Amino acid sequence: MPRYRLVVEYDGSNYVGWQRQTNGVSIQQSLEEAIASYCGETIRAFAAGRTDAGVHALRQTVHVDIARGDPVITVQKAVNFHLKAEPISVLEVADAGADFHARFSATGRKYIYRILNRPAPPSLDALRVWHVPRKLNVRAMNRAAQRLVGNHDFTTYRSKHCQADSPVKTLGRLVVVRCGNDVRITAHARSFLHNQVRSMVGALKMVGEGRWTEEAVAEALEARDRTAAPPTAPPWGLYLADVDYAQADPAIE
Repeated sequence: MPRYRLVVEYDGSNYVGWQRQTNGVSIQQSLEEAIASYCGETIRAFAAGRTDAGVHALRQTVHVDIARGDPVITVQKAVNFHLKAEPISVLEVADAGADFHARFSATGRKYIYRILNRPAPPSLDALRVWHVPRKLNVRAMNRAAQRLVGNHDFTTYRSKHCQADSPVKTLGRLVVVRCGNDVRITAHARSFLHNQVRSMVGALKMVGEGRWTEEAVAEALEARDRTAAPPTAPPWGLYLADVDYAQADPAIE
């Protein structure tokens, strides 16, 4: 059966997350229903990452199997037509081999967290940034971030509900930069624990406000204790920015 690789953008504000759930509408449900409306088939969409409620995506990778085998441009246009009432858009579609899996073939994931750092609250970006009115020391935040880079036990910086078999992850990159009032935290790793990025952002925000030190971030990491972490950053500032794959990307249309 033909397999397609989709790159999907979405605003997760009003969804229960990527994965289908019984307590509300998910991104997965909306995408699957749009594809079913186009092709008349019952399909399942597999994503590179299961974003939580309120989390957004700039380039989420998804794969689906569609028996009718239409050209990729037809699939893209048809699915977007059936998604036009929702803040979900298929940016790219490519043919994928039968051995391609959006989640298990991925070699890296990049997340961006946006903080609006100004006294006035957001209007246009409401539910798309974390509003922090107190001036943040971005240099201190970036120095503290480097204490988290590398292979560590991230028990402190993950949800108590995380179902991963091991809390050990290798964080390849964690960078904090400012552009005007927009403070952006970029994290890159092969994979992340549940709430790991948001938990790390919560700690870095405390450093930026002068309420935590660089050493406190490292000490909390070494404690391997969830209760040692500061409050987790809210979901609406988080974006799945991109997904990496080892093989050369197929032609995108």
